[in-house]
Amino acid sequence: MNSSVHAAQQLHTIGSPWLWAATIAGVLVLLALDFVVTRKPHEVSMREAIGWTVFYLALPVGFFGIIWAGYGSTPATEFITGYLLEKSLSVDNLFVFMLLLAAFAVPAALAQRVLLFGIVGALVLRGLFIAVGAAALASLDWAFLLFGAILLVTAIKLIRDALSGHEQDVDISRMRSVRLMRKLMPVTDDYRGTRMTVREAGRRALTPLALVVTAVMATDLVFAIDSVPAVYGVTGDPYLVFATNAFALLGLRALYFVLQAVLARLVHLAYGLAVILGFIGVKLVLHWAHSYWDWLPEIPTAASLLVIVVVLGAVTVTSLLATRGDADTDSPATDSAAR
Repeated sequence: MNSSVHAAQQLHTIGSPWLWAATIAGVLVLLALDFVVTRKPHEVSMREAIGWTVFYLALPVGFFGIIWAGYGSTPATEFITGYLLEKSLSVDNLFVFMLLLAAFAVPAALAQRVLLFGIVGALVLRGLFIAVGAAALASLDWAFLLFGAILLVTAIKLIRDALSGHEQDVDISRMRSVRLMRKLMPVTDDYRGTRMTVREAGRRALTPLALVVTAVMATDLVFAIDSVPAVYGVTGDPYLVFATNAFALLGLRALYFVLQAVLARLVHLAYGLAVILGFIGVKLVLHWAHSYWDWLPEIPTAASLLVIVVVLGAVTVTSLLATRGDADTDSPATDSAAR
């Protein structure tokens, strides 16, 4: 079969215009709710964080049931597999967010507002990448090969960084986004609540909150480059790709505070993500090659789901066992793990 025809067939979508509209409207409502919740700065209690986390975990479970009932097992399995993949990548995002919050000395009361802006930025960027990815897969014979190569290169980088044992740190003075913002406008020495700009000495100035939000959104761009090709390796349906990203990102604000104490203990997460991304990369390459040589096998979605669950479970257990002696001595804000 011709590769371009094969690619076009893979881009079938269950997302009718009304379903797209309803999903986007639902995402906007949930984001608005989060902005209302974080309008008044406050430290997040564990009870509050767990409550919101349970709510945001229940949403994709319910959506999975709706997809299964309305469209069958295949898109439902693709959705839950893509969701688990995106959620695992999002935990890695949280670790970098943790380092940024510590580097910028963000007050605890403002942490969730920073995370929320990061989530909004990630949703916007991934939406753009999803649209570009769909267009590429529909028109370029070698798009699956390119996406697979991106994931394989990312997997190799993760392994190399993890094996090097080099501790990850954030040097604010070297961040291009921060240097650019400082050139454009002066920056106050202290935070001013949730305000990003203030007027001082007759001129407008940025607050440190604006700098950390800019830094978080800059990292969102890097993560989107890995994330979108990865989920396209699970499903060719742009609607499901968007849905998996939206559900995985929406609950990050609350999940951060639930996992904050153990994020630094997930020392083997990089290895697990490398295995998963490498597996999805091979899946994409085989998918591309199968369109030319149909005797080559393709990896089914069910196998992808099994690999993701097993690998994530294994690295979580090994990480917690490896750091069990450090649980009471390490600080999650200063300790680091290889990405």
